[in-house]
Amino acid sequence: MHTENNQSKLRTMEQITFSPAQIHVFNLVSHIKSETGLENLRQQLAAFYAKEIDNEMDRLWENGEWNEQKLNDLRGSHFRTSYN
Repeated sequence: MHTENNQSKLRTMEQITFSPAQIHVFNLVSHIKSETGLENLRQQLAAFYAKEIDNEMDRLWENGEWNEQKLNDLRGSHFRTSYN
């Protein structure tokens, strides 16, 4: 038990460096005061990342790194980890 407390203290003493983007986001979210505001933020972040993925897929398609054949090759594939 004593070792666990020491490890906890060590973790809190580690220095974490945040990027300017992270600091900006922290400042913005500090103004969220309700569950509705938090849900709106979640939706906006999901929309942002969906758009980023769409843009990347468009880029891959235009550069020939992704095509109909690769898409067809993935149909019916299962990539889940087997836990047996």
